[in-house]
This record gives sequence, C-alpha cells and structure tokens, in this order.
Amino acid sequence: MRESRLAAGGGNVLQRVRERRAEALARGVRLLDLSIGEPKGPALWSAREAARDAIVSDEESMHAYQYNASPAVPRFSERFVAAQVERPLAEAMDVAFLPIPGIKPMLGLLPLACGCASGALTLGTMTGPGYPIPADWCAFHPLVEHFTLPTSSRNCFRFSVDDVAPSTDLLMLNYPHNPSGQVATREWWRELCEHCARHDIRLFNDAAYCALAYTCESAPLSEVAPDYPDLSWCEAFTGAKLIGNGTGWHVGAVAGSPDFIGDLAEVKGKADTGFVAPMACGVLAAVENDAGSIAEIRERYRRRVERLCHLMQARGMRLANEPKAGFFTLWETPAFAFGEPMADAQAFNFRMIDETGVVGVHFEPYLRYAVCADVETMADALDAAFARARVSYDRAR
Repeated sequence: MRESRLAAGGGNVLQRVRERRAEALARGVRLLDLSIGEPKGPALWSAREAARDAIVSDEESMHAYQYNASPAVPRFSERFVAAQVERPLAEAMDVAFLPIPGIKPMLGLLPLACGCASGALTLGTMTGPGYPIPADWCAFHPLVEHFTLPTSSRNCFRFSVDDVAPSTDLLMLNYPHNPSGQVATREWWRELCEHCARHDIRLFNDAAYCALAYTCESAPLSEVAPDYPDLSWCEAFTGAKLIGNGTGWHVGAVAGSPDFIGDLAEVKGKADTGFVAPMACGVLAAVENDAGSIAEIRERYRRRVERLCHLMQARGMRLANEPKAGFFTLWETPAFAFGEPMADAQAFNFRMIDETGVVGVHFEPYLRYAVCADVETMADALDAAFARARVSYDRAR
C-alpha cells in the first residue's frame, strides 16, 4: 500500500497560513496580506543589468558548476561579506569563506557539519517564536536533541548565556531576528562568544537581515567572533532581501573559523553544485556599486514599519518588541476580538483572515505582520479591519 513514510506532524506554521489564505481567497475574501516575508517587485536594476551581461558572456566558467568555489566571480564570498561587515575580515587571521546558494539550503547541512550523522548532537535554535526551518531540520535528523532558546518580550528577544547549557554542541541563531526585528549588539555577542569558546560550542548566525538594520547598535557576529581564537563560528549572508527582491536568485556566502567552514564545505560539496554565477555577478555589482539603492530599500521598510505600528497601536494592538531591522513587526495576541475570547495566536490570526482578510503569521503567543506589501496604500483598509476586530487585552473582561 502506498502512503507517506514520514512521521506524522503535518506542515509548519508558514504552510498552514498559506493554506488558510488560499481557502479565504477561494471564498472571495479580499486579502490584506501581511504574511509574506518576501520583497515585492524585481531585483534592483543594477543587479539585473550585471546579471544580464554575465548571462550573455561567452566565458565558459560563467555557465558552469561553481561547487564550493566561484571561478566565474573571483573572491565573491570575501567581497560580498565585506560589503556588509565593517571589520576588514579579509585581513583578519583565521577567517575562511564559502559561497552558498542561499541560507535556507544550508540550515539542514549545519547539524551534519557538526557530526550529527555519526553521533548525538545537542542543538539550540531561536524558533520559539521564530523562523521554523531550523527546528524542522532538527526533526529530520534523528540524532539531534533540539531545544528552543528562550526569547520573548520579557527579555527583549535576546537570550542570556545562562540559557545555554555547557553540554550544547551548536547554536543556530538569527540576528537581526525574524520575527521580532531585534538586533544583536557587539557587547551581547562578546559575552556569548566568550561562553561558547569556553565550552566548545559551535556558533552559527543567520544574518539575512543584517544590511536592513535601522540602528548602528546592530552588529553581525563576524565583527566580534575573530577576537576569540578558540571559538568555532560561522555566519551566513544572502542577497535575497538585500537587492530588492533577490529571493529567487539563490546567492549568498558564509564567513567563519576555518574548522567550521571546512566541515560545512565538505558536506556542502557532496550535496550541491554551487550558486548560479550570473546571478552572483548581479548581486555583487549591486552591493559594491549601488549602496544608495540598498539604503533606499532599508529606509522604505523602516518607514512602512513605522506606519503600520502607528496604525495598529491606535487600534489597541500591543507591540511585542520595537523593530530595529528588516520588514517584520511582532505583536502580542489579544485576549478578545470580535467580541469573543481568543484561544491563542492561531485562533486570532485565522479569525482575522476569515473576517477581515488581514493575513499574518502566528508564532504563539505572538502575531507577525510584514511590510513587504505597501502598507501605506493599504492603510485605510487595514485601519478598518482592526477597528472591526475591536481587540482587547483585558482578560478579566
């Protein structure tokens, strides 16, 4: 009999939201979709122009497998990371680089690069609340013991070193954080790097939104980690959100200590054939020669975040954290809406979809609303939707 051979459990939260959104759309509900964490429109013209020129090139390497190198785009990784990290890593001792076809495909390889195929691995992620893919990958690896680092409005979505057991083998972090918009500071990184170096814990950070931070207090791991020679670390960067909409371009790079990068390169080299070289040419052209347009993208998201926060707070919604990067806002789940108690974040999100067309993503006990869509043109409709919801946080009601 033919049937699924996967363990029961169903889709993750992003898949469930997409299903509910499709159901509402099929019923004729006009959607105000704030669930999408994907920029609208095309990539920057500077990136598309350079990619176009690369595609029509007769250079054989431009059309060939790149594997763990980038023969068609010399020193791509060093140059791409340098465009996002103030510290000159290319001159720092003990830093290695690796080109990658985006961050998401690497998340499942990281536990393998830390030895989970041959022995038990204790791994902590920022998936509660957070981007669920690292936790999903942990579930696919039977020898991984996964735990969620405590992040909430109470600790401003920055966990403490006291929350990391010395027996941990790998931490998979995400700063700037999806979905709270919180950033990591240099001081916070120093304390964590010291702890991980002392206890031989490998440290990984997904820095997808690094270049979209609105505040100078935000720092990537790469600016601090080289100061700890005993630390095994790795940080990933991507062009997906950096060049407008580069989510389909699948171009990125990692920087880190040679031991960690070497292990990741060994696993990756057996699992993929590298990124698409012409798209890498386009990404590099944009980050090296079109910083002004990237700054405009960052400012657009900051302005939209500010507008959405003002609108929703005026209708009684409570921010879980003041966003400092990216295009996400995170909100506490109301106790009441539409005159009825809300059981949890999913109940509120699905009720909003069905009743008003407003689509978010529920990360219990929070709701995430993105500003990839132009919330300024949607403002009146959004205001009317939350006015209709009549939210309240008074549980004694």
